[in-house]
Amino acid sequence: MSSSRTDLALFLATSGHSGVDRIMRNLVPEFARWGLRIDLLRVKGHGPHWDDLPHNVRTIDLGVSHVNTALSALVRYLRRSRPEVLLSDKDKVNRTALTARALARVDTRVAVRIGTTVSKNLERRGWWARNGQLASIRLFYRHADCILTPSEGAAEDLARIAGLPLKAVTVVPSPVLTDRFDAMAEATVDHPWFAPGEPPVILGIGELCARKDFATLLKAFAELRRDRPCRLIIGGEGRQRDKLQQLARHLGVSDDVDLPGFLANPYAYMRRAKVFALTSICEGMPVVLIEAMACGTSVVSTDCPSGPKEVLGDGRYGPLVPVGDSSALAAKIADMLDSPTSPEALREATMPYTVTNSARQYLNALGLLRGEG
Repeated sequence: MSSSRTDLALFLATSGHSGVDRIMRNLVPEFARWGLRIDLLRVKGHGPHWDDLPHNVRTIDLGVSHVNTALSALVRYLRRSRPEVLLSDKDKVNRTALTARALARVDTRVAVRIGTTVSKNLERRGWWARNGQLASIRLFYRHADCILTPSEGAAEDLARIAGLPLKAVTVVPSPVLTDRFDAMAEATVDHPWFAPGEPPVILGIGELCARKDFATLLKAFAELRRDRPCRLIIGGEGRQRDKLQQLARHLGVSDDVDLPGFLANPYAYMRRAKVFALTSICEGMPVVLIEAMACGTSVVSTDCPSGPKEVLGDGRYGPLVPVGDSSALAAKIADMLDSPTSPEALREATMPYTVTNSARQYLNALGLLRGEG
């Protein structure tokens, strides 16, 4: 290998505020700490967005504004730079990466990542879109040198869909906990509901979309609110904001529900909430659940595919409830308010998700682990 050859190229095209953005913003500086030469291939108008980057990380503008038009530029980059490994994330980006490698005819290894439980994610798609994506996964993914997912459940789902043996898919823990985590969790929160003597706060965080099912959380909160004083904060933005606000008014709890929008520092809210609730219909690996546990906050989660059961040790670290069951959710939130889980046990359960451990496992899977960073 040439001494000037790039070790790792990342081909990403994200919204700028997705789970992939958070994962890669945590991973890339840690990869750089191991001394790797890294190229970030940019699609205009897409994330991840970076602040200061280490000296051994360079940004390559592909000169395109959509993944659909990036193929030729990616082929040219691969032929020119011949990185040892190309890592991509999300299905459309993955397909483009695999096609580009085939057209470029280079020896670059291609690693693809899928962060969701694909079959559940596709249930809401139309027939053509659903079956088209399933067919493309079966066609393309067998040509990847490495397939990564964040949970055992997501791995089993993807292997089945792709028609591959389970051993062809590698589970790597998400890089959730950084060196800044504790300091951010201890930061002050400018919200009157966290003042001393105020009722306990239940917290939910995520995109305000159907997949997160915050409607079930609102219904559970309304049921809980009939029996005890408490409040609910749901942090995040999304298309369902108006619908959720209308539901809160219909349930008669709008005075005790706050939707403050995007939270720049959600960890400070998590540290002060009494219970964190995850109500998703499906996940790949719920990062917010890990973050809340690392804050020492008791959690309740739907038993959705995939990830919560693994993170919670099959209910050992927090109760699991059926998806969409607001009464079961209300009952378990009440249990956690009355008998919280040990903060020490919760924090111990999140240790696999440190950035250092995650990066080491990623690099091992990519064949780039060459010594401790």
